[in-house]
Amino acid sequence: MTELASNLAEGAGCSYVDLGDSVRLAFVITPRGGGKVHEQVHEVFSVMRTVMEKQPQPMAVTVQTVFLKDAGDQAECERAFADYYGPKPPVTNYVLQAPCCGEGLAVEAWAIGGKDVRVEHFDPQTLAVSYDSVRWVYCAGVTPGISVRGVHPQTLDVLGQLRAAMAKAGSSFERVVRTWFYLGGITEPEAEVQRYHELNRARADFYQSIRFHCSSLASNAPGDVYPASTGIGMSGSGLVASCMALETNRDDVFLLPLENPQQTPAYAYDPRHSPQSPKFSRAVALVLGNYVTTWVSGTASIVDSQSLHLDDPEKQTAQTIDNIERLIAADNFSSHGLKGAGAKLRDLAKIRVYLKRPEDLIKCRAICERRFGPVPAVYAVADICRPELLIEIEGVAFSRFAPG
Repeated sequence: MTELASNLAEGAGCSYVDLGDSVRLAFVITPRGGGKVHEQVHEVFSVMRTVMEKQPQPMAVTVQTVFLKDAGDQAECERAFADYYGPKPPVTNYVLQAPCCGEGLAVEAWAIGGKDVRVEHFDPQTLAVSYDSVRWVYCAGVTPGISVRGVHPQTLDVLGQLRAAMAKAGSSFERVVRTWFYLGGITEPEAEVQRYHELNRARADFYQSIRFHCSSLASNAPGDVYPASTGIGMSGSGLVASCMALETNRDDVFLLPLENPQQTPAYAYDPRHSPQSPKFSRAVALVLGNYVTTWVSGTASIVDSQSLHLDDPEKQTAQTIDNIERLIAADNFSSHGLKGAGAKLRDLAKIRVYLKRPEDLIKCRAICERRFGPVPAVYAVADICRPELLIEIEGVAFSRFAPG
């Protein structure tokens, strides 16, 4: 399912995924040439252009995340991207998470191509991709209004903006399958609770009246259905949110939320972990014809609901990968009622590895490379949602569906 591009520059990786009606490229690029920010951005463009020009069909970059070491570099990055992409840029998250290797930035980007692929741009933060009676809506880079104060009001504000963006693109928030929340000072206190707990409270309040995926769920999906999600720290005190939604009337397309049998569902956590439990699924799988795409939520060294291997980054890394492997395995799909689906670690097209301490990079990367293989990966510095956790990993896997 997933092929890796070869002969790329150091720090660059690209996966090629052929889904029949469309082709996707997943880029993860950390410039290694040094120089000023605009020079590093042009190094990113050079890698992307080299790969995309080799494709038999035109490719469009649709969504990207820029991991920045210094907030002061964002404006220069925005100018460089505007010059490169012109009037139809991808939707973009700018996240204050320094690359662990010490470089000024890293970029993760998705490109798509195919005979019938159509891209619609609605505003700088929202676009839709359509092909073969399937339509994806992407929204990125959403931040709270400048006058909004406090994590709970700010989270409600960005969720409201995401809902408005979905409506503008002809979709609805009920169709969202994946969300990301980047929160500055995620484990710091606010109003006598942790800032992440306030994000969870706002998310629960907002989701209270929403029934997700109401018309495209697998018939045996559980009653509690939430998008896959990542809630992760970043530098500063801000909040950035993004999401993706699915629209289709095809009867061979359906979604299945997945839980790990070795973990308590996050939405069922005891209040001691968060007064209002985090409302997300461990993963969400999309079956589209003969293919399965599985979005893996931010995953850490948690078994049942307890953090394991405190202050041991290597064991936390291994446990986190074990959790992902168990989550996407064929027998877990079968236990959720979907035989013929499932993925292995090397089916992941890309991963993000968030490390609390950059000094853990070498040990953790060695384990990731041994377990995941040469999958494109970005390693970024970020606080995890529990103070004792040192690492979190997310990704997306592509595999085949063979019922029976």
